Amino acid sequence: MAEPKVIKTKIVDVSCGENVVIIEPSNIYGCKLHDGVFVGPFVEIQKNTVVGARTKIQSHTFICEYVNIGEDCFIGHGVMFANDLFKSGKPDPDPQSWGKTRIADHVTIGSNATILSVSICSDVVIGAGSVVTKDITEKGIYAGNPARKLRDLP
Repeated sequence: MAEPKVIKTKIVDVSCGENVVIIEPSNIYGCKLHDGVFVGPFVEIQKNTVVGARTKIQSHTFICEYVNIGEDCFIGHGVMFANDLFKSGKPDPDPQSWGKTRIADHVTIGSNATILSVSICSDVVIGAGSVVTKDITEKGIYAGNPARKLRDLP
């Protein structure tokens, strides 16, 4: 019987600001974490990603390449970001064709939400389990699949 190739989780090539906390095990590489970022266990943050100051990322979250998260955000447990939309019906191996995601400041994303390649403006709450398929340009509370605005925020 063959032995599997084992690749251990790592935290490598990460640019960190002051007071960054990462709980292991986590797989974090080639990204930038600004001051005061908290990363819970079982999180993967891939290269070419930026996480703004004082943002909290809870356990079991996956942040793929080309995601930019603003300051003072909260990313709940099990949130999934996707940058390859499988437009040809299969995974696209060309990173140049992958989408980019921009999350502005003061955004809260509830547990088990899925965020596709979109832009989300500041002061938005995404409900747990929601799927964000289109840009969000007005502050408010959004939920559902696909996520729709439920109400304004003051």
